[in-house]
Amino acid sequence: MASLPDNSAPPAIEVRDLVKTYGGVTAVSRVSFTVARGEIVGFLGPNGAGKSTTMRILTGCMPATAGHVTVCGHSVATQTDEVKRLIGYMPENNPLPEDMRVSEYLHFRGRLKEISRKKLGPRLDEALEMCDLKKVRHRIIGTLSKGYRQRVGIAECILAEPPVIIMDEPTIGLDPRQILVVRDLIDSLRGRMSVIISSHILPEIEMTCDRVVIINQGRVVAHGTPAQLRRDLLGGARYELELAGPEQGLPALLARVEPTLKIVVTTPAADGFRRHTLTSTNAAELGEPLLRAIAADGRLRVRSLARAHPTLEEVFLAATGQNWDAERKSA
Repeated sequence: MASLPDNSAPPAIEVRDLVKTYGGVTAVSRVSFTVARGEIVGFLGPNGAGKSTTMRILTGCMPATAGHVTVCGHSVATQTDEVKRLIGYMPENNPLPEDMRVSEYLHFRGRLKEISRKKLGPRLDEALEMCDLKKVRHRIIGTLSKGYRQRVGIAECILAEPPVIIMDEPTIGLDPRQILVVRDLIDSLRGRMSVIISSHILPEIEMTCDRVVIINQGRVVAHGTPAQLRRDLLGGARYELELAGPEQGLPALLARVEPTLKIVVTTPAADGFRRHTLTSTNAAELGEPLLRAIAADGRLRVRSLARAHPTLEEVFLAATGQNWDAERKSA
């Protein structure tokens, strides 16, 4: 059973007013967020948004221009060596030695991470078990598939049992089955370690992460749980309605149910039915009163009615679209 995080301890990661500039160009501008103990957080943003720069600063691989970053209460700027002992880092293009065997490489990395010889053997076996690598432990890394190589990188990340794991695109280039394996592996770390994941595969982030931070043009533009972001950024509700019959009076019928309920898209469906996408700024459940109104009208036949839940992609576009629109206008 995973141990509960210590709420009295400092956050696993705390970033306050982080700034990074390159030759007068600001890549990261006053970014602030926290990652709680045992939490899994997704870090999202379009290309060039400042994600990788922020993650390199968190790991102590790159200095910040301004701001304050701590890992488990230790300052990244002044206690870099201590911070690096607290972090397992998996970069996007994870460099692995092609000519070493899996167990040989992990043993080598374990000694570099200062794991004692007495503890290293059992810990290496546990990491191999967690990452389903026991059957390839004697294989040369250069002969492994992309999926197994990613798992070797994750095993190296968790080998020393650091309290913080940072992963940059851990599922990039994997097939659907390999993505499922990595997702389950990351999910197994919940409560044991704090994890921050950068990824472009938004459904994976939604299935894996407790909370999401969205960055664009170097700034945090949204943060919260996927449900909170749907409510705050998209608001209201959306419904998918399939019906047949005379539809001239449908807009007036919808307005009687809820004045803000409107048809935004209509597409043909099979057997003479048509599919309507409805939106409303009212977040209350309107399905039952809508069905009653259609039944009372008597001229329309309903085949299906469902409330649609916006995807994380839609939330992402809502959070970043305003800035992209501004970029296009200024181009």
